[in-house]
Amino acid sequence: MSSPIPSYHPHLTAIGSYVPERKLTNADLEQLVDTNDEWIVQRTGMHERRIAREDEFTSHLAISAVQNMIDTFQVDVSDVDMILVATHTPDLPFPSVACQIQAHYNIQQTGALDLNATCAGFPYALHLANSLIASNLHRKVLVVAADTMSKITDYTDRSTCILFGDGAGAAIVESKPESQAFLGARLGTDGHGGIHVYRTGLSDSIDGRKLDGNGSIVQNGREVYRFAVTQVPLGVKELTETAGVSIADIDWFIPHSANMRIIESINERTGIPREKTLTSLEYYGNTSAASIPLALDLGVKSGKVKPGDLLLLYGFGGGLTHCGLLVRFG
Repeated sequence: MSSPIPSYHPHLTAIGSYVPERKLTNADLEQLVDTNDEWIVQRTGMHERRIAREDEFTSHLAISAVQNMIDTFQVDVSDVDMILVATHTPDLPFPSVACQIQAHYNIQQTGALDLNATCAGFPYALHLANSLIASNLHRKVLVVAADTMSKITDYTDRSTCILFGDGAGAAIVESKPESQAFLGARLGTDGHGGIHVYRTGLSDSIDGRKLDGNGSIVQNGREVYRFAVTQVPLGVKELTETAGVSIADIDWFIPHSANMRIIESINERTGIPREKTLTSLEYYGNTSAASIPLALDLGVKSGKVKPGDLLLLYGFGGGLTHCGLLVRFG
C-alpha cells in the first residue's frame, strides 16, 4: 500500500534585518528643529533612529538584510524563484531593487518585482508570496522590505523629521510538507485618504489638488492616526473571526511601528496586551515597510519569538492602505 502524498503549504521560515550604523538621537534633533527629548518620547515613544550614509541606498540595506538572514538561518537563496521587495524609496525608478538583489547574489532563475504599499508593504509582500506558493506557481520566495526614509524627509519640518529612520528586513517563504502556516489575511484601501500622507513625484497634484513637499514626505498626522486606530482594530476583529482564532491564541502582535500612541490605542481597542506586542520604533524610528520585519527579527534574536508561534502582523500607511496577516513562524 503506497504512502499518502504529503500536503505542501507556504511557511515563513527565516528572517533577517539590517540598519545603518549612524544614529540620529532626540538630542541631535534638538539641534535641528524646535523640539526636545521629552516632547518626542511622549508623543512617539522614539529615542533614536538609524540614518543611511549619503552613498548608502535602499538596495544596500536590502542586500545587508538578506545577508544577515543567510548568516543567521544558514539558508540558501540560490534557488529562490521569486524576489519581492516592498519599498517606496528605491535607489532608482528602474532597475528595481529586486533586480539589484538578484544581480548581487547571481540567482540564476527567478522573477524580480518591487511593490509599493508603503508602510503595509511587508505583510502585502508576504501575502503575495503565500499566494504564489499556494497556487503551485512558485516554490521559494525571497521577501524583502526596505526603505531609506531619511532620503525623503525634510529636516526643517519638525512634525515629520522626528519620526523617520532607515532599515531593512528579509524573509523566506517556502513550500514545506507541514500543516498550513498562513491562516488568514485582511486587506483594505481608502484611496480617498491618499491626500493625508504623500510624496510628490512626476505629478504634484491629486485629483487636481495641488500638493506640498517638493519630493519630501508630507503627512497629516491626525488623519493617519484616525485611520489607523479605526481600521486596524476592525481588521483584527474580522481577521481573527474569519480564521477562527481568538486574541488569546495570538502569541505576538507585530503592527507597523509608526508611533507608540497609535500602537497603544490599537492595543486598547483590540484587547491585545502591550506585553505581547513587538515594536521597532524605540531605537529605529518609523522605518516604513521595514518596521514589521525589524520588530519580528528583534523578537526572534531575543528569544521571544519561537518556531510555531502565531503572529499577527498588521501594516498600515500611505494610500491609504492596510494589510493584516495571521501566520505561524518557522
